[in-house]
Amino acid sequence: MDSSQATPEPVKQPVTLRAGNDELRPTFERLWQLYWHDLSEFRGVVPRPDGTYRSDRLASYFGEPDHHAHLIHHGRDLAGFVLTRRLSEGARSVYAFFVVRALRRRGVGHRAAREMLRLCPGPWAIAFQEENPKAARFWRQLATDAVGAAWREERRPVPPPAPKHLPDDVWILLDTSAAGGPGRNSQSVPGAAQG
Repeated sequence: MDSSQATPEPVKQPVTLRAGNDELRPTFERLWQLYWHDLSEFRGVVPRPDGTYRSDRLASYFGEPDHHAHLIHHGRDLAGFVLTRRLSEGARSVYAFFVVRALRRRGVGHRAAREMLRLCPGPWAIAFQEENPKAARFWRQLATDAVGAAWREERRPVPPPAPKHLPDDVWILLDTSAAGGPGRNSQSVPGAAQG
């Protein structure tokens, strides 16, 4: 196997989440462009004439109640971000989750997602697109690691303003408080700190 196909070594540095604030908002806005570039493969979204992707939805994570933005760090390095919000049904939802390509497939995203669940125990509803097979594997594995078999999936239409031709989202529904928290089936996240 050549080096381009080798599985990267797992990372040993701590993975932490840092709560976003107005001072950090420009960092989120730059990472948001990378996130949408990656998603464009599955959603068919193209940049605006100025070369950027729309970021109007990002604003709600800096001021609206029950909307939270966290930067993901691997050691001292910026590794990505996660945006969460509370749904009307009471569950927390992941609106966006992004890890830079250099740190993918090394456990950084998994450890960050576990820390996210640890910081907010309780019901979660996590959506992903089935046509993105890496995301599908990632979220299903996370749910199993967090609560064993005590999770389920359902399909829901992609909410507006998304184009109507998009296939339904897959939603994973789980409750980390019912299973004794996300640390039940694996080791705790080393170096996790509240944002």
